[in-house]
Amino acid sequence: MKKNTVKNIVLFEQAEVRRTWHDEQWFFSVIDVIQILTDSTIPKRYWSDLRNKLKSEGSEAYEEIVRLKIIAQDNKSRETDMASLQVMFRIIQSIPSPKAEPFKQWLAKVGQERIEEIQDPERAIIRAKNIYKQKGYGDDWIAKRMRGINVRNTLTDEWKVRGAKEGIDFAILTNEIYKGAFDMTAGGIKNYKKLGHPDNPRDHMNELELILTMLGEATTTTFSRTRDSKGFPLLKKDAKDGGIVAGNARKEIELKSGKKVLDRKNFLPKRKEDLISKRK
Repeated sequence: MKKNTVKNIVLFEQAEVRRTWHDEQWFFSVIDVIQILTDSTIPKRYWSDLRNKLKSEGSEAYEEIVRLKIIAQDNKSRETDMASLQVMFRIIQSIPSPKAEPFKQWLAKVGQERIEEIQDPERAIIRAKNIYKQKGYGDDWIAKRMRGINVRNTLTDEWKVRGAKEGIDFAILTNEIYKGAFDMTAGGIKNYKKLGHPDNPRDHMNELELILTMLGEATTTTFSRTRDSKGFPLLKKDAKDGGIVAGNARKEIELKSGKKVLDRKNFLPKRKEDLISKRK
C-alpha cells in the first residue's frame, strides 16, 4: 500500500471518497461525490454536464476546481478533478439529491480531520482502524494490517531519501518484494485472488500473507540501511533480496505444513449480514 492510502480514503455509508492534502487543506474527488449523490452509472458524464452548466453560469465553483494526482481505479496515480471543502459544498448545492444534506454534514466533519491529526497523529491511526472495522474486519487482522502500514511507510520513506521516485519506481520495487516472497507480482496476486483493479491486494490477504509481506519489506529496509544503498539499481537489489528472505520463510512453512501459504481465496471480512444469515 502506498503511504497515506488509507488516510486518503474516507467512507460515506460504505462508499469510498478519495481525497488529498493540498495547499494546507483537503481536496475531494468530484467524481466520487457525484457517484454517491446521484447513483449514476456514468458519473464522469454527469460531472461533464454539470461542469459545463457551472461554467455557463459563471460559477466560481467551476473556476476553483483543480486537477490533482490521486489513486485511480487501475491503482495508478492519475490526475482528476478535485474540489476543496468550500467548493464542494457549492457543487453539492447544484445536485438534486436526498443525500445532499447528510452528505454535507459528513463532509464538514471529515474536512476537519487533517487539522486534528496534525495536532494529534494518533487520531489518524484510530480513524484507519475504524474504516476497517466499518468494512467488517476483525481486531486481530486490523492489528496486523496497521503494523503492515507502518512497516510500509518506513520503507517508502527510506526509498524517497535514497533516490527512488513515487509512482513507477515504488511499483517496480514493490513487485520485486512480491516476486521474491510469493513468486508473483502485485498484478499476479490480484489475478490469483480474482480481485478487481481498484482492490489493494493487502486488504484481501490473510494474516500469514500479511506477515510475510511485512517480513519482506522490513528486511528490505534493513538491507538498504546497512548497505547504505543509494539510487534505484541498488534499491532494486535490496528489494529483491528482501523478497527472497520472505520467500524462503514461505517455502519453509509450506514444506513443514504441506500447504501453500498464498491462498487462492480472496480474504474478505465477515459482514454482519453474513453472520446473521448463518444463524438463521
